[in-house]
Amino acid sequence: MSVSWSVVALPLVEVVLMGALAGIVGALALVHRRIFFTESLTHSTFPGAVAGVVVAAALSRSLAGQRADYDLLTAALFVGAVLMCLPMIALMRWLSTIPGLTSQSAAGIVLTFGFALGYFLAKWFAPLPLKVDGFLTGSVLNIGTADVAVTAAVLVGALAVLAVAGRFLAFHGFDPVGYRAAGLRPGPVEAVLMILICLTIAALVPAVGTILPIALVAAPAAAIAPWCSSMRSLVVGSALLGAATGVAGMWLGVALGLSVGGVIAATAGAAFNACANWALMYPLGMGVAGSGLGTALTQTLMAAFLVAVVVRGARRERVPLRPSTSGVLATALDGAPLLVRTIALRAALLATLATVTAIGTQALAAHQIVWTLWTFAAYVLDALAIAAQALVGFAEGRGDRGGMAPLLRTLARWGTAFGALVGVVLGAASPWLPALFTADPAVRGPASWAIVVGALFQPLAGLVFLLDGILIGAGRGRFLAAASLVNLALYAPLLWLIARSSSTGALAGSPTAALALVWAAYGAVYTGARAVTNAWGTWFGRAALVRG
Repeated sequence: MSVSWSVVALPLVEVVLMGALAGIVGALALVHRRIFFTESLTHSTFPGAVAGVVVAAALSRSLAGQRADYDLLTAALFVGAVLMCLPMIALMRWLSTIPGLTSQSAAGIVLTFGFALGYFLAKWFAPLPLKVDGFLTGSVLNIGTADVAVTAAVLVGALAVLAVAGRFLAFHGFDPVGYRAAGLRPGPVEAVLMILICLTIAALVPAVGTILPIALVAAPAAAIAPWCSSMRSLVVGSALLGAATGVAGMWLGVALGLSVGGVIAATAGAAFNACANWALMYPLGMGVAGSGLGTALTQTLMAAFLVAVVVRGARRERVPLRPSTSGVLATALDGAPLLVRTIALRAALLATLATVTAIGTQALAAHQIVWTLWTFAAYVLDALAIAAQALVGFAEGRGDRGGMAPLLRTLARWGTAFGALVGVVLGAASPWLPALFTADPAVRGPASWAIVVGALFQPLAGLVFLLDGILIGAGRGRFLAAASLVNLALYAPLLWLIARSSSTGALAGSPTAALALVWAAYGAVYTGARAVTNAWGTWFGRAALVRG
């Protein structure tokens, strides 16, 4: 594949700059144990990037009477992404102060919430001036001079910080206790580190999106750390490796016609693979066969390395290496119930969609609006469920049944209360929310009523999601599988009756009433059945986690 140098020159400069920047900041994040924090912020920039572009486009139309150009949108994207980091950091810190919630759990909640909010904003303001996939995965081949200028400015800033305060950053990272004992305040160092992380993530968004920056930030430093004996060597080595993997990834992406941002992220995690593929494909002229050989060689070496790590650890702990048939079978059996549960959940959703389709096209369009809003709320509530899963799994692993009861009560209250809050917001905004998705009054009317019905059951949904996370964390997969089949058996006949009544019965010609009835069935019967069965498995059943 022949590509003009003029086309790839600017992207090449960008990947070198962002690789070096990500390597430097990644080294600092690794030493300060901020990798998971960084990953949470990468997803949190998504709504900020969307909001920045939307605001810039609106202001350009209202003030200048014209469409915003690419440079303005790029600047707005960067500013929005950076600014969104601030409330997300504040939210993360506030959540970590809640008893029972660790900093990792707080980061997980923010990660899920940020991505859900970005998804919702992207759907809400569609069509956007830039494609959504540009936010998620970036497009390094379509970056402009403004993108390169921003990345270069952040890189210069990072180098200036290292020159002025590098020894303080290293001291605090390697020995935070000694840093405080020396009479030094950790606040300024932590603030500088957070600012660098936020600026770096925002600078990487145009090229690699909001999902992939963590690979560029974490992988080079993690890969080279075992061979570094000082902070200086770690920073320099990470920067060089980051730039090298960026160039190799871009080269492979262009040559193979793949997503350049994705390939760069992949090569950051497997630098040797990228270099081996390039050498075999081009200098040695093996083409695609060289790519296959390079990948096979890399995977073999990685497997050998991991086997060596496992063997060394097993010998140290005196654990036998012979595979256990019973253990493999037990692992498979542990995963099978959750697969059954997932299939039952999908069957319920497909049955709901089939019923709405039978009502008519207007009802189907309205249902999609309501489902988008319900899904957004579910993503937010699911963040709490993920935290609950981790907390309960930890308590179950310790055998702390005494401390689990108050934990479950607290989590259930949080889930129900948050669901109620979401329900109030949706119900209050129901007359106007459909207008954000369609201008057709025949669709907006049924959608508004269905939103109200769905909003009524949001407290119940909040409880259900929390209890799902609790039971998964406690390893109650078999119970969830059986409960999901019972819930589906109760729900499916009701959907059949609604579909039949909508075609030939009392609901024929009344799409608004029929759709409202579908959502009432989904909320009261299906979600209600899930709430009852989950509560039974949590508090009341013979095998309940706790009693009462």
